[in-house]
Amino acid sequence: MKILIENLTFFTIIGILENERITPQQVIVDCIIDYTYCKNNFINYAEVSTSIEKTLQDEKFYLIEEALEHLGTTLKNSFPLINELHLTIRKPTILQNCTVGVQNNFIF
Repeated sequence: MKILIENLTFFTIIGILENERITPQQVIVDCIIDYTYCKNNFINYAEVSTSIEKTLQDEKFYLIEEALEHLGTTLKNSFPLINELHLTIRKPTILQNCTVGVQNNFIF
């Protein structure tokens, strides 16, 4: 079974530039979770979405790569049914002419 969370959008402190450390900027997170579904044993996608947003807002990461790695570990610890996790974090407003981001595929 796969859970899809697309375009989860919120503001947080993330980055190394001086203005990024002061002013929250928009981030967009995409998440695909692969897990073994059982009738009474499932992953609540609303809880996953809340966890993603809370993790990225609470930690205030300097590097988007560090945020991605930490988020992968946090989600696996919070939702042990996850077998595979594909995460993308994008910053759509940091550059005027494009959206930048990082992604990783975690296999547990």
